[in-house]
Amino acid sequence: MIDLKPSINFWHDLKSNQIAGLWLFLGSRKCLKIVHPSIFQLLFWGVVAAGVNTLYSWMVAGQTGAFNPQGLVSYALWPFIALIVGIFLSQRMNNTRLMLVPAILWLVLDSNVLLLQCFLQYLGDHDYLNFLPDDVYNFLPTLFMIFFVWQSLAVIWVFSRELKWPWWERALIMFATICTLVVWQMSVKEQPIWKVSDLPPTISEDVFYAQNDLLKKSLDAVQLGDFSQTHWYFLGVAGDSYDAVFSSEIQRIKSQFDTRFGTFGRSVQLVNDPDTGTKIPMASQTSIQLALNRIGQQMNRDTDVLFLYMTSHGLENHFELENAPIDLKQIDPNWLRSALDKSGIKWRVIVISACYSGSFIPALQSDNTLVITASAADRSSFGCNSQADYTYFGRAFFDQAMREKMSLHDAFIDAQATVTKWETAQGFEPSEPQWSLGKNMELMLPQLEKHLFPVANTIIPITNNVASTDAIQP
Repeated sequence: MIDLKPSINFWHDLKSNQIAGLWLFLGSRKCLKIVHPSIFQLLFWGVVAAGVNTLYSWMVAGQTGAFNPQGLVSYALWPFIALIVGIFLSQRMNNTRLMLVPAILWLVLDSNVLLLQCFLQYLGDHDYLNFLPDDVYNFLPTLFMIFFVWQSLAVIWVFSRELKWPWWERALIMFATICTLVVWQMSVKEQPIWKVSDLPPTISEDVFYAQNDLLKKSLDAVQLGDFSQTHWYFLGVAGDSYDAVFSSEIQRIKSQFDTRFGTFGRSVQLVNDPDTGTKIPMASQTSIQLALNRIGQQMNRDTDVLFLYMTSHGLENHFELENAPIDLKQIDPNWLRSALDKSGIKWRVIVISACYSGSFIPALQSDNTLVITASAADRSSFGCNSQADYTYFGRAFFDQAMREKMSLHDAFIDAQATVTKWETAQGFEPSEPQWSLGKNMELMLPQLEKHLFPVANTIIPITNNVASTDAIQP
């Protein structure tokens, strides 16, 4: 016989029911000795559970979309079933107060599980879980699905043990519950509480017809180098359209190079961003190759230098280009090296900001090249967040170090230390930015930098002690 505790007052019952829910999670019959059922507790936990589930659905939807009442009705099926089970048990045991217990216990446990899930979703949305191995991170949704199944089975488990049901009855009810869960999941997966309409991405007619003129105008504006002096040329590539940080970063860095480093009239930006489709040419293999070819034609190849900056998401040997619905070819190290070689550009400073960008170094390094990457070949980089103006590396290297230091090497050392400090503070595995300097570029770079930092170099001599074509971590 289940001996339920009488209701004392709302707050005392609330505390007891919270503890009972935690015991239920452990599958302990102790929850039945702690729970204090009442209609007010049922209503309170029902509102809390509905609110937390709505919050989680809103977060998963990216804080966009519209409230979907059908999703909330679908969710309410489970506490309703628990209430029916309670009615059945109360009649079977001739104990009317037992009627609310299954529903209250289920709602308490569901509210707590969903609060934890909301917290982890918040951490994931703000890149605070990037320190987790990919397998662990990807398993989290499955783990919480297991929790959802268990909270229903746990109610049956504790009651069946307390009431000493025969094993076959326990197995039959649990099997029926699992089948109901599967059918329910298949039926309502398209009906979340917060629903985002799945509209296919589109390219407007204005963007479609503007792109050819934008690219031609941008490339035609690249000025011919003065053969009497050294010039720096800048090419910036923002690869992904779905994270605005890459577009913002390229536009800010191009402006910085044009105003501070004298590349005005010798700079090109290629950006994948739905907001710039009628203003800036898109980034693709074709536009990158054409931009490199144009710069190679206009520069003095013996004395001028290209600064190529590419920022996007990435995988090993993969720099992502995305501008839906266009099916863009992706960038791999060998293609990029081939594109640079075809352009005829001799002196190259290449900076790549993406996860696993260090994997590009072996293909890109040469005697005449400096390669800098935001991460090692087996590491992620961080800060790819649409609310940010720069990635971690972009801010540390361009927005901070390049404004203060008077050589690329000093700027890299400073940015490397800054990024490591930020990542350590966030609990991330350090990305380990890389530096690879060719032997000819080692000799040439101090002379080239005099034209990148013209004022500072008249006062402060530039020295560079790095003498290796291998990727190193100074």
